[in-house]
Amino acid sequence: MKTRITIAVAAALLAGTAHAGRSCEQKPPTVQTIDRGLALAARTQEMLDTLGQDVVVLARAGQDLTKYGQHYSHIGLAYRQPDGKGGHVWRVVHKLNHCGTAEAAVYRQGLGEFFLDDLWRYEAAFSMPSPDVQQKLLAVLPDDRAVTRLHHKPYSIVSYAWGKTYQQSNQWTIETMAAAVDPEVRTRAKAQAWLRLRDYRPAVLKLDALTRLGGRIGAANVAFDDHPLEKRFADRIETVTADSVFRWMERTGLGSAAVPVGID
Repeated sequence: MKTRITIAVAAALLAGTAHAGRSCEQKPPTVQTIDRGLALAARTQEMLDTLGQDVVVLARAGQDLTKYGQHYSHIGLAYRQPDGKGGHVWRVVHKLNHCGTAEAAVYRQGLGEFFLDDLWRYEAAFSMPSPDVQQKLLAVLPDDRAVTRLHHKPYSIVSYAWGKTYQQSNQWTIETMAAAVDPEVRTRAKAQAWLRLRDYRPAVLKLDALTRLGGRIGAANVAFDDHPLEKRFADRIETVTADSVFRWMERTGLGSAAVPVGID
């Protein structure tokens, strides 16, 4: 049984990601898309190396969320990994939705792959966790079992920040951070209690009933039934966004203000 679990975890982390986090539309990337994605990856690596960080919370702008007051759409945990030749490479551990379905898995990718996901805007940003937080994350992120311990497969892109029914990508990131920093955090409930205690404040998206209905009917990866009725009927959808995570890290001293990265 242990071997089967190990194989399953490795498969989720190391599987090909041709459709991970995408809509499954058969649309091959263009030369320009690849070129700009790799340029953004190179610029990001240059900045990370210059600043001498070991771990950062890294965001990309994969979707246009400006009407909801959000700038970045997706975050992951990027860490420096020795390459065995005296140098290093950067890896990003993050959760991705399967082709717009109601399930997701955790993946480990290079910076190039992270920025080749058909971005809406070729911008990135990162927060540098405090040195103590970085070292605790660095002890966890290379470990397949550790990074999937709090992973919950059922997925909704707008999952309730304090719910257990679903888990979206940004939610997995901060719950995993909680478990890395505090060894007493072994469940999602404890991770969320840790986040509340440290004043994490989810984003509040204003989504009226028609918008919610359209989203639920039109996509398997959108669900609102985990949100408390009184908040849902008040059009208050509380979920974890990249921008809210950056604000939280800066406000509490867990990390730096977001550092933007762009290309010409």
